[in-house]
Amino acid sequence: MTADRNAGKSMDSVFPHLITQKDLPVLVSTSDADFSDVDAVFCCLPHGTTQEIIKGLPKGLKIVDLSADFRLRNVSEYEEWYGQPHRAPDLQEEAVYGLTEILREEIKNAHLVANPGCYPTSIQLPLVPLIKANLIEHKNIIVDAKSGVSGAGRGAKVANLYTELTEGIMSYGVTRHRHVPEIEQGLSDAAHSKVTISFTPHLMPMTRGMQSTIYVEMASGVTTDNLYQQLKVSYQDEEFVRLLEKGAVPRTHDVRGSNYCYINVFPDRIPGRAIIISVIDNLVKGASGQALQNLNLMMGFPENTGLGYLPLFP
Repeated sequence: MTADRNAGKSMDSVFPHLITQKDLPVLVSTSDADFSDVDAVFCCLPHGTTQEIIKGLPKGLKIVDLSADFRLRNVSEYEEWYGQPHRAPDLQEEAVYGLTEILREEIKNAHLVANPGCYPTSIQLPLVPLIKANLIEHKNIIVDAKSGVSGAGRGAKVANLYTELTEGIMSYGVTRHRHVPEIEQGLSDAAHSKVTISFTPHLMPMTRGMQSTIYVEMASGVTTDNLYQQLKVSYQDEEFVRLLEKGAVPRTHDVRGSNYCYINVFPDRIPGRAIIISVIDNLVKGASGQALQNLNLMMGFPENTGLGYLPLFP
C-alpha cells in the first residue's frame, strides 16, 4: 500500500473505518515499495502522474489504472482535454479499455487496463448494445448525469464544503467535462462512425451514487420494447448489470455500496424518442469495483471474487 503525504502512517490512521483490520501494511512511498513479490498493481493516482510511475514498474506486472491516463487511445486528444502531453505513448498502445461487460475477452489478455470513469461506465453500458444493434440514432443523444460528492476525491476544496453543497445542485464541466472524449470514443467504436453527445454533469448533495438519464432518438420503426429486449438479451447472463422490470425506476439507493448497474427504458412523450435511466455507485462499479472485476479477469480468478456485497440500504 503506497502513499504520498501519508507515507509512514498506518492504514487505520488514514481510514479509521479499517481499525478492526489488524494485518494491513503500513503505507510506504512508491519509491520505497518492494515490487519483487508483487503480481498485480492498482494505480489510483491523479491524472498526469500515473504514466511516469507505470513506466518505471517492473515488466510482467498486471496493472489496472484507475486514473484517466490511459483511457484515450489518441494521445493528442489526451493532451487537448487534460492540458499536458502524454508521457507514455508506447504504453498507451498496449492499454486495454476496461469496460468489463463490453470488452471482457480483450481484458483477459491485457497487461495494462485503463479502468473507465464513473460517468462513462453508467452511460456506455446501456448505450453500446443499442448502438451496435442499430436501434438508436447516433445523433441527438443527450445525457443528464448526477453524481455524489465522493467523485471529486477526499481533498479539501471550497466547492465541496458542506455549506457549498447542501440543499443545492451544481452543474459543472458544462460542454468541457473530461469524460466526454472517453464516452464518445466508446460510442463511436460501437457505431463505427463518429458519435457526438450533449453531456451535462451535476454534483448532488449526497456522498455516493450516480444516475445518468439519457435521451435518445430511436431508429425508424423501432419501439422502446425493442430497446428493452435488446438490453435484456445483452445482459441476461451478466451478474452486475441488471435490467429492471418494465416500469421500475432505477434508484441510486438500490445500488449503494455495490458493483451493480441498474438500467431501464421508458417511452418519451416526444414520438420516436426514449429515455434510459442508468444508476451505479460511482465508487464501486464506477471505480474500485470494476477495477477488481477487471483484475479478476486478468488473473484468471472468478470475475465476482471480492465483489459479493449487497447494496447498503437504507
